[in-house]
Amino acid sequence: MADLGQMNRLTVLRVLDIGAILDGNKLGDILLPARQMPDTLREGSELDVFVYLDSEDQPIATTAQPKVMVGQCAYLKVVDVNPVGAFMDWGLPKDLLLPYAEQAKKLQPGMHKVVYVYVDRASSRITASARLDKHLHEENRHFVPGQAVDVLFCGHSDLGYKGVINNTHLGLLHHSDVMQPVRIGQRTTAYIKSIHPSGKINLALHLPNKKQLGELAEQILADLEANGGESLLTDRSSPEDIKRKWQVSKGSYKKALGALYKNRKIIILPDRIQLNDSD
Repeated sequence: MADLGQMNRLTVLRVLDIGAILDGNKLGDILLPARQMPDTLREGSELDVFVYLDSEDQPIATTAQPKVMVGQCAYLKVVDVNPVGAFMDWGLPKDLLLPYAEQAKKLQPGMHKVVYVYVDRASSRITASARLDKHLHEENRHFVPGQAVDVLFCGHSDLGYKGVINNTHLGLLHHSDVMQPVRIGQRTTAYIKSIHPSGKINLALHLPNKKQLGELAEQILADLEANGGESLLTDRSSPEDIKRKWQVSKGSYKKALGALYKNRKIIILPDRIQLNDSD
């Protein structure tokens, strides 16, 4: 059975001058235009195609793979705007509609936006939405801390960068955990850092392992030894100051200090840390 907005393996029913007629089951016969046909295509052949709607809202097939499919998110460019909405380049001859009702703010040609793609129930058309919170979960359903996930950064706030997780959820990368440049539209592997009691998902670009914490602890000791045995950078210092000095999150710095304190290497005072010379 053919699914609209997805890649499908369909059977060739007939080969005509205009193209091949494919068995779309509930979607009916689907045309694969002649320019898309492989030379070896014959009746009874099976072919992987993407199924969408043409300008007359009839199912049509293509061997090209679009930039995004139904149920996915992507960072797309606006190529046109008219009274209906914005039209986005998703790699196919017919542009993808982003209706005004699905825009958080009006877009202009040349702009880029992260959108979610779905089949609109009222029109049965493949449609884009920039209102990601309408289609994606903002509370955790099945993720666990430390889990690797695919993230597409889709926006930012005063707290940090918003990210689409595995095309199903929304999470937040706090500014204190940004250890490298991040841009909207960037897709990368990230990690579930923690789950807030409310269910909100916090992200991290890197999860420190024990070896990394050990290396950081050694660096902190070397820095103390090189600077008279003291540092004003404590577990109470701001995330910004810690990041500026060590390029790690405050959480990672506190864990390294904790490891040093547990091993009696340092003394932690309210306003500074010191080497422990008592051993």
